[in-house]
Amino acid sequence: MNTLIAVVVIFGLLVFIHEWGHLVFAKRAGILCREFAIGFGPKIFSFKRNETLYTIRLLPLGGFVRMAGEDPEMVQIKPGYEIGLLFNEAGKVNRMIINNKSKHSNIKIIQVEKIDLEHDLFVKGYIDDGEELVQYEIDEKAEYVYDELATQIAPYDRQFASKTVGQRALAIVAGPFMNFVLAVVVLMTYAMIAGMPLDEAVVGDVTDDGVAIEAGLESGDRVVAIDGEQVDTWGEMTTIIQDHPSEPLEFEIDRDGERFAVTMTTQERLGPEEEQQGVIGVMAPMEKDFAGAVAFGFTQTYEYTKLIFEALGMLITGEFSLDHLAGPVGIYNYTGEVAAMGILLLLQWAAILSVNLGIINLLPLPALDGGRLVFIILEGIRGKPIDPQKEGIVHFIGFALLMLLMLAVTWNDINQFFL
Repeated sequence: MNTLIAVVVIFGLLVFIHEWGHLVFAKRAGILCREFAIGFGPKIFSFKRNETLYTIRLLPLGGFVRMAGEDPEMVQIKPGYEIGLLFNEAGKVNRMIINNKSKHSNIKIIQVEKIDLEHDLFVKGYIDDGEELVQYEIDEKAEYVYDELATQIAPYDRQFASKTVGQRALAIVAGPFMNFVLAVVVLMTYAMIAGMPLDEAVVGDVTDDGVAIEAGLESGDRVVAIDGEQVDTWGEMTTIIQDHPSEPLEFEIDRDGERFAVTMTTQERLGPEEEQQGVIGVMAPMEKDFAGAVAFGFTQTYEYTKLIFEALGMLITGEFSLDHLAGPVGIYNYTGEVAAMGILLLLQWAAILSVNLGIINLLPLPALDGGRLVFIILEGIRGKPIDPQKEGIVHFIGFALLMLLMLAVTWNDINQFFL
């Protein structure tokens, strides 16, 4: 249950902040955003506010912002159709009833001769059994109602394609960008809770299974010298200890102004390059500092970004096997393991996932934000847009290939789970 809660909270937050970035910048550009969705599939919860329908859907595998003009309108009103009209106080059409007209009172029936819902915003047609030809203005926020479901019209200036290359690029980039912002904020929170390491030769804490606690070291003890060599920083102290695995070392300790010496035989552990290192079981002193926490948020996000790009490079060159990639099942398992280790590690894991989501979405692959950005950049270079049908085909093929990769990675996760 803890794993499930952790996964729902983390992935919900990552997807929410990503899609929220798209939503905010799209609305700032004047684009009509029809829906802001977390998940895919059937709706399980929804409400509407300021032109946008906010929904939570059944399958928690992502989310989307449905912007006007990206998909064809579901209902097209053609010449010869009979529709019902309702008017606002200004005398403009503010609602068009497509079917089930008998359920609506006080509507004016018109047989459409011509209608423009994108540019000139008018409807022209016959009333009174075809005896009178009339024309009415349509309000820019009018709705059409089909099967009792109201949908706001999207004049061309509210559609995605009507905006400048820069505005559209910002609306696309904003999603991944917000994932980097989230990573910075999460890591700042981590640093404020855990504190920032100080580069001083002072014992921050003592582990229960190290030689330091057996020797009587306490939090706050300052290491003055090791085997007669003076040390001033945490880095100097740990370097000497690590360079002498399973060796006795004499430590000169200052505790509240009183000095004493103690000899400890270091323990061994495997270092990052598979070499043996010495340890005594002490942790660095920590300080809770807002400025340091802000710096840590940015620097650590940069480090995670660099590591992920290095992994992608190794994947391209073949140094990194597809077997090491994790899909939803693998990430679910890893999240459970991290959640069991405590909130601090879970915060770091959430930041890593957020950076990863931002980078993956920026890759120039069809169906991803990066792929859409490529088409926008090409439009800026060419001075005219790519054929929407051709672009749609490319994104469809890309999406299909991504789904195949997802299935392959998920299958690998399941196999690893049963090994």
